[in-house]
Amino acid sequence: MGFLLVGIAMLGLFLAGIGPWADWTWRSHWWALLAPFAAAAIGWWWSDTTGRTQRQAMEKVEARREARRRKSLDALGMQDPRKGR
Repeated sequence: MGFLLVGIAMLGLFLAGIGPWADWTWRSHWWALLAPFAAAAIGWWWSDTTGRTQRQAMEKVEARREARRRKSLDALGMQDPRKGR
């Protein structure tokens, strides 16, 4: 996500003609303007290929389940066995 934000910022500054990007042209620096988008695509591909995205989704579901469980135990007045007395 960071690479995508950097790419959008660079592209915006280039199109607005602000900073060092004002002197760039598409013909001479196309690779620098598109590199952050390529890095973001490679990062997303890696994350999906290694299963990182699925693991994060499963951890999020598990955290929600555990929060619901704790809330239910508190609502019933039952003590969470892991808290002790």
